[in-house]
Amino acid sequence: MKKAFIIGVIALLAAGGGYYGYRHRGTNAQEYKTAKVERGPLRSSVTATGTVNPVMSVMVGTQVSGRVSALHADFNSLVKRGDLLAEIDPTSFEAQLEQARASLAVAAAAREKAAASLHDAERSQRRNKELFDARVASRGDLDQAETNLELARAGLNSAKASFQQAEAAVEVALTNLRYTKILSPVDGTVVSRNVDVGQTVAASFTTPTLFNIAQDLKQMQIDTSVNEADIGRVKTGQIVEFTVDAYSDTVFKGTVHQIRIAPAVVQNVVTYDVVARVDNPELMLKPGMTANVGIIIETRDAALKVPNGALRFKPKAPEKEHTKENSPLHGSGVWIPAGGEPRRIAVQTGISDGSYTEVASSELKEGMEIIVDATTQKAKNDQRGHRLF
Repeated sequence: MKKAFIIGVIALLAAGGGYYGYRHRGTNAQEYKTAKVERGPLRSSVTATGTVNPVMSVMVGTQVSGRVSALHADFNSLVKRGDLLAEIDPTSFEAQLEQARASLAVAAAAREKAAASLHDAERSQRRNKELFDARVASRGDLDQAETNLELARAGLNSAKASFQQAEAAVEVALTNLRYTKILSPVDGTVVSRNVDVGQTVAASFTTPTLFNIAQDLKQMQIDTSVNEADIGRVKTGQIVEFTVDAYSDTVFKGTVHQIRIAPAVVQNVVTYDVVARVDNPELMLKPGMTANVGIIIETRDAALKVPNGALRFKPKAPEKEHTKENSPLHGSGVWIPAGGEPRRIAVQTGISDGSYTEVASSELKEGMEIIVDATTQKAKNDQRGHRLF
């Protein structure tokens, strides 16, 4: 009886183990997520962030110090070359001009006096020479007359130099007086005004900036910072597409105008300034806007392309394939479902837009299913189990 009971328990355990094996067979088998090989347009680009700036802008300053007495231009004012933008109180500069003119008059009188002294010295020298030749005057009298003549000539030269110096002082005073009127050096639009009436500006060490004038807002440029890893692919003349936050649904287009070779290093990151030119006929773009830029490197109209996930996918290899010479993962390739085990197709890769990559292979055709990811049955059961709680 006891022996029969033991045999029955063993039979039940065996049956339970078989049922469990049946229920859980293949729990670690992989299931694949697939996508189709497509054919369509594809383009490779370099992304960067830049700032919208005028192509040409002029910082207008002052070369003299003083109080701003009048403003004749404001933000957004359209100005022509030579237009009056602002005035600095000219009172002190007018006084300096009068003082310089008075010094010039004194120098002119001194020059005339020196010329008269020279004329007198010349007559005295001639007279003493005649008397010396007639043996009436002594040699010392003649030498003294000749010395006085040389001193008179030097005095005239000194007076002429003082007169020229006084003339230069008058020119400086006139120039400083003219500088009290701030004129526009170019045709353009006033982008910024940095002074107000009554404000005192000091030009002792640096030139204060009063206005910033953009020469032509219908032609703008985008200054972008391109990483050193991408700068080798950027060339002048390439198409640039960008958006700004103010018009997020509008894509603006331009071209690469200049690649500046001066590097900028910020926190050990090296970037280069790439300048793109863009037309702005409707004045939608304004200085200082942030631009999200894409520099189009290369395009394909009908590329055979696969998702980038398909190129990254690597199935779990059998133990015998772990050696380098037998590895199925050597080079670029994609995997296609083929019965129990996936089959690899080697491909040559081309351009990529970050989501899809161009591929070339004699075996790969448009519409074929390729593997982009894999999950195990056990993982799916675990996910279902978690959703129960």
